[in-house]
Formats: sequence, structure tokens, C-alpha cells
Amino acid sequence: MVVSRRGASARAPRTKFENAPSSHIVIGDCVAELSKLPAGSVDLVFADPPYNLQLKGDLKRPDESHVDAVNDEWDKFSSFSAYDDFTRAWLLACRRVMKPSATLWVIGSYHNIFRVGAIMQDLGFWLLNDIVWRKSNPMPNFRGRRFTNAHETMIWAARDEKAKGYTFNYEALKAANEDVQARSDWLIPLCTGEERLKGDDGKKVHPTQKPEQLLARVLLSSSKPGDLVIDPFNGTGTTGAVAKRLGRNYIGFERDRAYAAAAEARIAAIEPLPNATLAPFMTARDAPRVAFSELIERGMIMPGAKLVDAKKRHGALVRADGAIMLGDKVGSIHRIGAVAQGSGACNGWTFWHVETKNGLRLIDELRAEIRSEMAQAS
Repeated sequence: MVVSRRGASARAPRTKFENAPSSHIVIGDCVAELSKLPAGSVDLVFADPPYNLQLKGDLKRPDESHVDAVNDEWDKFSSFSAYDDFTRAWLLACRRVMKPSATLWVIGSYHNIFRVGAIMQDLGFWLLNDIVWRKSNPMPNFRGRRFTNAHETMIWAARDEKAKGYTFNYEALKAANEDVQARSDWLIPLCTGEERLKGDDGKKVHPTQKPEQLLARVLLSSSKPGDLVIDPFNGTGTTGAVAKRLGRNYIGFERDRAYAAAAEARIAAIEPLPNATLAPFMTARDAPRVAFSELIERGMIMPGAKLVDAKKRHGALVRADGAIMLGDKVGSIHRIGAVAQGSGACNGWTFWHVETKNGLRLIDELRAEIRSEMAQAS
């Protein structure tokens, strides 16, 4: 498997959107409805399947008060074998519609995530990471007979072992994390307050609504604007709401009409963020190449001008052909920068400055102006 920590290039072809991204919910069984999508059409899958909690009755606190927990029919299976069959079916349906470069996220608890992970490997998915979602406000263990269950696990996987070019926005994540690599343990609170959808009776619309902060981190890490994101277990539409806000296209699948109606209203109220705030993080490697000679051709630096380092210890003459000269040495901005410092290599763009009316200006800033114009033109 060829893996780039940068994931897909920012210049890779992507679905473009001019206005609001497309978002809709399909009512029905996800396996049956996914069969209607074209094969290899989806960029990212986020799945929050039933956890198969195996609850045999109501949960109660020591004072016999009722604990609001998952006791819905959709989380009940006759056996582990039945749950495994269900898991294989929806995973295969998702795998068929995934592009070769697509990835899939599955979230679960200790009740199901290990079974799901084993089945994923059996079906050919290639596991990339397991992410621990640490809840800053977990529900306590009322009986005091176990550790407080304060986390859930997410598995992030490529479609197969040989998958190439999957999206991982490494540099953007690192920049947002104060230039430290993003870790696989995420401290995020449970969904509470105004974000939690409630019905007219004041009760939760859905018992396991996920926080938007969690989905935002998933989508920002492994998708790009214009990508098609799907959620086979739509629920109250957290994935769809975040996808729309972040400029991703979205299809959710939901069997329960009440959940679907709540999700549709929620997603309809979302305003996408401005395109400028969603532009892919462009690394130096992804950025279009600009030669130093182009600065001369555009009149941003004139032949005969003097380039200096930040402390003005070295000065080089700019030639009309785009080379620079230091004493009797002639070469590129990089080679002459290295000569000036007596080193083996130099990034001339970040070493040389040009004198302006407002003081020294790094020549890399001039290159950035050209790149900005190129981006606007494209």
C-alpha cells in the first residue's frame, strides 16, 4: 500500500460547487438504497451503526430512578451472529460505492467495535487508525461495578490495502494543532445544550446523537470541499449538518421517518461557510511552481537590484536572465544563498530579501502574490 502522509494533492480533481452543496436524506434500508448509487462514486463514509448493547431491561440508578439509555428496537439483535451478518451487509454495500481513494469511518463502543473491526479486515478494508473519542463529560457508572465508560472508538480505514491517494489533510491538522502532529485521542464533550435535538415533549429526539465537533474533525481530516460524504445511519443528521457547513455534498440513509424529518429540518437551517474559509490547505509541494525569473519579468524585481539576507551581511546582484551574482559566483537564488552561508543547501526564497520603500521584503512574499493571482484565475 502506497501511503502519503499528505493524502490527496490539493490540485487533484474534485467535485466543484458554486452555491450550497447538495444534501439529501434517503428514507429506507441503507443496504437496499446504497445499491442504487453508482459504484465508486463516494469520497467518504461515516457510519454510526447500532451498537448492539444487549440491554436486557431498563437501566436504573442505585436510587431506582430510570437511566435514559438506548432501548430502541433498532439496537436489538437476536444474536451476535445476526449482528455480524448485518454488519457485513452494510459494510459491503458501502465498499461498493466507495471510490478507490475513499475512506470509511466507523464509530462504536466496546460492545461492537471489535467485531466490526474484525469484519472490516475480513472484507478487505485496510485499517489506517483507531481514534479514541475521550468524552470530557461521560455518564457515570451508577452501580460502581465497572470503570466509567468514558470513551468510544472510531476505526478509520481505506477501501483496500492497495488504496492510493486517500485524503489526509496532515498539514492543515498540524497547523491547527500549533504545528504539532494531530494525535489519535480526541477530547470532545458529549452532545448537550442547544445542539441536542429535542421533540415537542422536551425529550431527546435520538438517544445517541453525536457532537458536531466530532464530525467536523473527521470531515476536516479526511475530505475536501465538494467531496461526496455519505452516512448509512443518518439518525438526526449530524454528519449531514457538518458536511453542509463545510461545503461537502451529502447523502444520508435513514429508516425512521421521525429521525429523517428532524434531520432534514436541521440540515436545511445550516448555512455553508464562505468558500474562502474552506479552501484546501496548500503546502509548498502542492503550490504551483513560480520561477525567480517571473518576478523579474513582471517587474516586481528589476535587473540590477540587490538582494540581501535579513541582516544585510550578504548582497547579490540580480541579473536580467534570472540568475544572481555574488562576487564572481553566478547561479540560482538557492545556489548563491548556499555560497553566501558556506552551506551545502539553501532555500533562496526564504533567505533573500529585496529593499523597498517600507524596508526589506522577503522575495517569497512576492512569489506568494503571483500564486494568489494564479489561484484566483483558476
